Amino acid sequence: VQLVESGGGSVQTGGSLRRSCTVSRFLDCMGWFRQRPGKTREGVAAIRSGDGIIGYHDSVKGRATINRDNAKNTLDLQMNNLKPEDTAMYYCAVTTKCSSGTPMPIEYIYWGQGTQVTVS
Repeated sequence: VQLVESGGGSVQTGGSLRRSCTVSRFLDCMGWFRQRPGKTREGVAAIRSGDGIIGYHDSVKGRATINRDNAKNTLDLQMNNLKPEDTAMYYCAVTTKCSSGTPMPIEYIYWGQGTQVTVS
């Protein structure tokens, strides 16, 4: 399974950014993760296609929307009202089985290379 992220970049505080991940093969669980400077990787949002459950990290609830586009084979993450603490390398990942709620990196098998987002 191959994943390629796009849509990173620099944005001002309060701005919006949409990241897209092209996935060669959809699996049941698909998510976005990030690694902030000096921090461990954390789950941002994930969608589980089997039951449609979506989970978000508390810090992005109300600001983030995850969406999968079956026609385009993409997994998108829209984030609004961006804050400096959202600055991170963002990764998309997929796996066959996952827990509900905030996605856990340890459960994900296939990863993209990451795309940098800087909020200033």
